[in-house]
Amino acid sequence: MGTYVQLGAVKTWYDEHGTGEPLVLMHGGLVDARFFAPNIDPLAERFHVFTPERRGHGHTPDVEGPITYQLMADDTIAFLETVVGEPADLVGHSDGGVVAMLVAIQRPELVKRLVLISSGFNKRGEAAPDVEWNVDLIFEFLGPSYGEVSPDGIDHFKVVATKVGEMAAKEPTLETSDVARVPHRTLVVAADDDIMTMSHLVELYHALPNGEFAVVPGTSHFLTQEKPALVNTIVLDFLTNDPVPTVAPIRRAPKGQGGD
Repeated sequence: MGTYVQLGAVKTWYDEHGTGEPLVLMHGGLVDARFFAPNIDPLAERFHVFTPERRGHGHTPDVEGPITYQLMADDTIAFLETVVGEPADLVGHSDGGVVAMLVAIQRPELVKRLVLISSGFNKRGEAAPDVEWNVDLIFEFLGPSYGEVSPDGIDHFKVVATKVGEMAAKEPTLETSDVARVPHRTLVVAADDDIMTMSHLVELYHALPNGEFAVVPGTSHFLTQEKPALVNTIVLDFLTNDPVPTVAPIRRAPKGQGGD
């Protein structure tokens, strides 16, 4: 059923599933925790899954002022400190992955491992940078779902979409030097036809000190719904198994033995 917790100015809604080590699922922009419907149960078989919804998304009401990645990272840090209370695995899709990266950089002690699904780190990586942010069209696609649960009502969707569009016009602005500050073991998961270019996602992978990389074939930005069984298998393999010793390491080879 979910519950609310007051975190500063934000009355954050979240739900919990399963038992075990904590895992926080972080949804993308303009959607909510329901986006992870095909993924929650398999994850909850092994983990205590938290599904917070960020300011202006899902059951969580909007607040005055802009929506930015940094504000959402601050909200997530407050959630981890107040509700989770111990280091957690963060699994973020799209905007949720950007927020997860910021949390990992700024508060690494709150994070165990990261899974970044279809998440870029800089606007220059957009595969279709000239696509117009048309709030009316976005409303037709996502507005009805928003109206089903938002305490602000369906008419407020365009306000939130405008705020997210203003953020998306300028952010994210991380550089590889910022990504290199993520110390955690991190899995980058991408569709082979994603909203970020493949070269950008490879750049993200290479910048991570402890990165791993998976591409889900025949999918788009909605890969968690298009091939949920494959995505769940990849994510669970990463989260439940230690890295294996590889036979012919190149990128991971020890210094002086073929490594960078």
